[in-house]
Amino acid sequence: MAYPKFIITGDGHLRLGMVRLHRDLLLPGDTCLGGGFYRFDYVGCRLILERASYDYGPPRWGRLERLVVEELYRGLGIVYVPDGRGEDPLDLASLLKIEYE
Repeated sequence: MAYPKFIITGDGHLRLGMVRLHRDLLLPGDTCLGGGFYRFDYVGCRLILERASYDYGPPRWGRLERLVVEELYRGLGIVYVPDGRGEDPLDLASLLKIEYE
């Protein structure tokens, strides 16, 4: 069964997909700086990244200066919630430069 998962690559790319394992999102030569699960908040116009990858751990935002996101997601706020248990979301645009491609 596939689940909505994301990873952050070593060069700052955010990759989303419906996959069984986080490693299924990696391309040859990629390194992974963590990952987790994602969902869309259509009412709040947000892409919510949450929790941590079982294989790669939580995203290591501190190792990045920029986050490269698909153009498709322009206009959405991008937030990270560490464990999905009511913590305040971290607004990634306040932490990183967001670039679209």
